[in-house]
Amino acid sequence: MNKKKGIICFILSIILIAGLCFVAAFGINSEGRGKAENIIQGLDLKGGVSITFEVVDEEFSEEDFDDTFKKMEKRAYELSDEASVYKEGNDRITVEIPGQDDIQAVKEKLGKPGSLQFVTNYGVEGVEKIWLEGDDIEDAQPLTTKNKDTNANQYLVSLRFTDDGAKIFEEVTGEFIGQIIYVVYDGEIISNPVVSTKISGGEATISGQKSYEEAEELASMIRIGSLKLDLEEISSKVVGAKLGEDAISTSLLAGVIGIAIIIVFMIVTYRVPGMAAGLSLIAYTAMSLLALNGFDITLTLPGIAGVILSIGMAVDANVIIFVRIKEELAEGVEVKDAIKTGFGKATSAIVDGNVTTLIASVILMYMGTGPIQGFAKTLAFGIVISMMTSMVITRILLYLLYYMGFNKASMYGVQKKRKVIDFVGKKGILFAIPALLMAAGIVVTVLNSQGAIDDRESAFNFSVEFQGGVSTTVEFEENYTIAEFNDNILPEIQKITGDGDVLANAVDGTNEFVIRTKELDIETQEAIRSMLVEKFGAMEEKFDEVSVSATVSEEMGKNAIVATLLAVGCMLIYIFFRFRDIRFAASAIIALVHDIVLVILFYAVSWTTVGNTFIACILTILGYSINATIVVFDRIREKLRNPNYKGDAKELVNSSISDTLTRSIYTSLTTFVTVAALYILGVTSMKEFALPLIVGIVAGAYSSVCISGTLWYVLARKKHAAGGYIPKDED
Repeated sequence: MNKKKGIICFILSIILIAGLCFVAAFGINSEGRGKAENIIQGLDLKGGVSITFEVVDEEFSEEDFDDTFKKMEKRAYELSDEASVYKEGNDRITVEIPGQDDIQAVKEKLGKPGSLQFVTNYGVEGVEKIWLEGDDIEDAQPLTTKNKDTNANQYLVSLRFTDDGAKIFEEVTGEFIGQIIYVVYDGEIISNPVVSTKISGGEATISGQKSYEEAEELASMIRIGSLKLDLEEISSKVVGAKLGEDAISTSLLAGVIGIAIIIVFMIVTYRVPGMAAGLSLIAYTAMSLLALNGFDITLTLPGIAGVILSIGMAVDANVIIFVRIKEELAEGVEVKDAIKTGFGKATSAIVDGNVTTLIASVILMYMGTGPIQGFAKTLAFGIVISMMTSMVITRILLYLLYYMGFNKASMYGVQKKRKVIDFVGKKGILFAIPALLMAAGIVVTVLNSQGAIDDRESAFNFSVEFQGGVSTTVEFEENYTIAEFNDNILPEIQKITGDGDVLANAVDGTNEFVIRTKELDIETQEAIRSMLVEKFGAMEEKFDEVSVSATVSEEMGKNAIVATLLAVGCMLIYIFFRFRDIRFAASAIIALVHDIVLVILFYAVSWTTVGNTFIACILTILGYSINATIVVFDRIREKLRNPNYKGDAKELVNSSISDTLTRSIYTSLTTFVTVAALYILGVTSMKEFALPLIVGIVAGAYSSVCISGTLWYVLARKKHAAGGYIPKDED
């Protein structure tokens, strides 16, 4: 390619990137399709629809109520990963669906919770038998198949029964072949399939639906009807955002500032490659926004932080590549060949680091529930797009810049000879520092749990979302905006409760606010009531208080733990097979545990609120930490495979860590910048998310540099003593 073609292709690339940015900013049609503004936003950013149901049954057990709650929760999560479901008192369930303002549409999608029965001889007095009821159905889903004769689409509903339901269904289908089994919902026939054969195995299909939408509606009614208890709707309303518009605007500003600083940093540090990385980063940001829009992923406060954080992490692959290019140039390789070799040598570290994190996100996507799935989807898209932009877009732009005339080694930077730092020799101190921090953190955590510090009653400051509390609906004489409420009223409530963990939603079309706090004693409740009446014009007769359960259910917490442990286990297996040494996997997991434990202890020591963002924070650090560690391991593996390598075991590890030290510092710095911008500019909830992340970034940088490689050395020396393959120490 000559210079002229290089310039033309570069201009076309800029136009393409600009086009992506234009679509993300303004959309592609009059309706703004693809526009970032149209991304579905969560309850915390935009609000949504809130519907409260009450149990109709006069007598019911706590077990039946819990079962009904879990099934309603599952149904809500099918509508949105970021749905919020909680109990009010001991006979009400509230479902909140984010990003919606059409109550009727949500009701239709959610379905009417009523009684479901499978009946034969329906309406025939004295002959009718009720064989199955809603709680005998485990699941119902719409299904599309092809007719074998006409090749036309057939729309079915697939049913899966419980173990007991499967036995009964087998019996009834065997007895009533050729007859109708009526599906009755709240006294109305919603389907009347004819039994064609005896059905065993606990699965069946209902045919005859005219469209996929009809099959989906029937499946929805069967699912929502499979409740232990009958529910009736007692209220529905559109609620405003908990955080107001400031949360989005300040987060976007933080993102823009973070990206600008990173681009300037990359250009100053890496010159021509830095220009390519900057353009690639802009493309990455636009593509991420388009992916969120195109796949209908609900964006919440942790989601915004996750996207901005991933922007910082997206630089990582570019740093690895550019360091490799500089190393090749230092060896006297021509610029064009250095670019090719640099990308080639960086590939294994980039692929291994991102695939391990992708494995975790896929497992969390399928094993997790609710917000865990939403976070996993965002993470997975970020990983795939990051790899594509760094390995494809950056490569193309870099070659085009080369052909345009940017072909001197000085324009790319030449790696100076590195001083090898003796990390292995200082391993005692390096291991002792985090051990002492952990010991101190554990002591403070134990003291917290015993009330020795500020009369705290728990080791952690669990939020309303984790432990439930009190929901108070208040009507004001004045119509306050959520911003006015958050700026003026919320701080007064926090002052009385002595706790920053207060959530509030405005009820659209009214002067009402729904305020959720932790459990409060009568004196504190009265103090809040008096303050709202006297200072802000709350109507004294318009207070409605009710106890509410946690929105992060016990089952969700268990699923999160199981999914995370499974993800870590699968990452360990992947690392073992890629590096062919269990010591690499063991060292990586120990370093990962170090990072997560330090962050968890930070939550306890700093008394930072443990809410929905806690799960997102821990999962983010999991991906960040493993990625950083693998970069070090990749360099160790490369030296081990080199038959001409002459260093001893200690030099092997020290030189590998020193070779990757620049990458570790720069990646941590760029990620730190974006999160620090969130902390400085963000709202209170964003600060409570950003600060633990900053701790996690520092911990991850420390473990990748000071723990993982040195720990591998300690474990590998034992293998060498038994006849292993690593170089022998000279001493």
